[in-house]
Amino acid sequence: MGHILRCISPIDGSVFAEREALSPEAARQAADRARAAQAEWAARPLRERIDLVRAGIAAVGAMNDELVPELAQMMGRPVRYGGEFGGFEERGNHMATIAEEALADIAVGEDATVKRYIKRIPHGVVLVVAPWNYPYMTAINTVAPALIAGNSVLLKHATQTLLAGERMARAFHSAGVPEAVFQNVFLDHATTSTLLADRAFDFVNFTGSVDGGRAMEQAAAGTFTGLGLELGGKDPGYVMEDADLDAAVAALIDGAMFNSGQCCCGIERIYVHESLYEAFVDKAVAIVEGYKLGNPLAADTDIGPMANIRFAREVRSQIDEALAAGARAHVTQKPEDDGGTYLSPQILTEVTHDMRVMREETFGPVVGIMKVSGDEEAIRLMNDSRFGLTASLWTADIARAQRVGDRVETGTVFMNRADYLDPGLCWTGCKESGRGGGLSVIGYHNLTRPKSYYLKKTT
Repeated sequence: MGHILRCISPIDGSVFAEREALSPEAARQAADRARAAQAEWAARPLRERIDLVRAGIAAVGAMNDELVPELAQMMGRPVRYGGEFGGFEERGNHMATIAEEALADIAVGEDATVKRYIKRIPHGVVLVVAPWNYPYMTAINTVAPALIAGNSVLLKHATQTLLAGERMARAFHSAGVPEAVFQNVFLDHATTSTLLADRAFDFVNFTGSVDGGRAMEQAAAGTFTGLGLELGGKDPGYVMEDADLDAAVAALIDGAMFNSGQCCCGIERIYVHESLYEAFVDKAVAIVEGYKLGNPLAADTDIGPMANIRFAREVRSQIDEALAAGARAHVTQKPEDDGGTYLSPQILTEVTHDMRVMREETFGPVVGIMKVSGDEEAIRLMNDSRFGLTASLWTADIARAQRVGDRVETGTVFMNRADYLDPGLCWTGCKESGRGGGLSVIGYHNLTRPKSYYLKKTT
């Protein structure tokens, strides 16, 4: 028997699901099947591929009543939030809607002697490595456009959400997408690295940790396989003196605490103009004090357990280090906090950038809040990070937001919003938050390669 992958439920520490990882030989066979099926899939009319992907998306939606409690069991998100289908459908159907325009030939010029144009050609076999924190929404970012563009796809999910890829593949197959064209695969790290080194894939999209991204790059070194990497974040919010205070507090604290803070683009540090600082902190503490921590299967739970006890240990470690260095904690420990996966949300003030909680990715329900004197100080602090995924700016002045946003080292600038992926915009990062880009027209460009045609009509 091969390596057994086990999903340990954060609710009670029990084994919720387990699957046997493919052997290197079986994994290679899956990649070979994908390659053999890809040309026929790409030869189908684009409209047919679009319709099949849309049908696959709808088939996932038909499963949603089962998926919501299953997600709670696997990674702890409360059922009250209804799962991921809203964002899953929005992203997938947007990519379907823009496909014909995004994949159209680029006309360069034609006259009596020559015709010139550029086609978008599918890479071939695409590996999608999806994370556990949003297993459906992150996967569809690449699965939908990759399939529509004519690639075949192998989907590898995190062990923490072991069943998500299986569910997606089953739904898409039921809608008519060929089984060899879209395969869910259970792979361990060693086999994944072996396949990368052997050039089993033509493009890889990885969403996960910085260390995981480095491992993918190292495994693919010298193969010239294209990589899209969406990695860590330490996303800032900046509240200017003219901001709508109540709206800023509500959105930024939700962005920090939703999904137990386990969001790639979650708000992990907040900078507030000194004129609003005290009021902001008071309102933020009141919101978090009102949260209900508990079993994610209960309808009144706001914050469930963290997905794995080792994640909770890291968050507690960062909080404890900050408190020892002089930070102040504002939220009373919840009675449901068991010292394990059930972790009380926390707001910290009197923090500095010497503390890990303000520098390293925390990925938990804690946020540090600092007072700033104005734009210059805020920009300096926002850029004092090795990450650059999103930044959230709060002001009534759009021109000011644009000026500040132009100077912030980040992939996405939000004004008066946070923690959202607009599928019409490119989802991208800079610095150690990754490279490449998903969604939007640019997502299609990254999942295809350009092929130029110079067709001389006379000799």
